[in-house]
Amino acid sequence: MTELSGSHVLVIGATGVLGAELSRRLATHGARLTLSGRSAQKLSTLAGELGDAVVGQVAADLGTPDSPVAIAAALEDRELGGVVFAAGVVAFGPAVEVDDDTLDELMLVNLLGYMRLMRVVAPKLTRGSFVAQLSAVVAESPTAGMAAYSATKAGLSAYGKALTLELRKQGVKVLDARPPHTETGLASRPIAGEAPKLPQGKDPAAVAERIITAIRDDERDLPSTAF
Repeated sequence: MTELSGSHVLVIGATGVLGAELSRRLATHGARLTLSGRSAQKLSTLAGELGDAVVGQVAADLGTPDSPVAIAAALEDRELGGVVFAAGVVAFGPAVEVDDDTLDELMLVNLLGYMRLMRVVAPKLTRGSFVAQLSAVVAESPTAGMAAYSATKAGLSAYGKALTLELRKQGVKVLDARPPHTETGLASRPIAGEAPKLPQGKDPAAVAERIITAIRDDERDLPSTAF
């Protein structure tokens, strides 16, 4: 079982609905948090809410190549007991019509930024620590009208599986969580296209609670059917 109390956890995408919910639950379990997200104002608001649980915060856009180094620098010399990757953007539209700027941002934020981040923070992870990455149900079931987004999430899931094999030598557990559609409001803020009519999504609080349970219970794979 992973003990969260007193553990230093880096939360990427902390200003999103799901990232904030995860941060709240980590704080409830006694974790010490370094928060990262695009909006400095939203980070400050969340840090104010969580109080002494927050030991650091850094506004960074994973779409820029220097952001992983900036995030790692914010950790200072503190050991790292966990990483939660909850950042992401979404786009809609036929595969053959998605433009280059949209493809680039999807890849940078959803996948490449995370890969670059892990290069610089993995050495800071202590034995018995964890990495929890949030991909999505589309990693299991690529969806028409979301081909590019599905590809980034499938790539994230595949990267996590390989990372599991590599980091276990370091004593680090990797969890790939693939929640179904969740009411985070992300679909209403696409970087391109327009969302199709979607069924009622899962409650973000319930999804976050399930992921925290999986982290504490040392689960390695959390498919969409587990929510």
